[in-house]
Amino acid sequence: LGIPPENVAIAWDEVIFKGLVIKGIYGREMFETWYKMASLLQSGLDISPILTHQMHVDDYQQGFETMISGQSGKVILNWD
Repeated sequence: LGIPPENVAIAWDEVIFKGLVIKGIYGREMFETWYKMASLLQSGLDISPILTHQMHVDDYQQGFETMISGQSGKVILNWD
């Protein structure tokens, strides 16, 4: 999920023996994932466990620093 801050080791035995699929996306396919996520959220999916930081949009720089540090889940910027 997202772009990791550095190289990530992949346990290929897990991928092979468990039949896991690793998929990257780009271009128009990215928009399709947004539509799917919007549908999941509208159906009641609880994403609160992955939201680790919320801050006002004026503090966007701190939000990006938190994200880049690798010490967060999802960082939310509020416009309220």
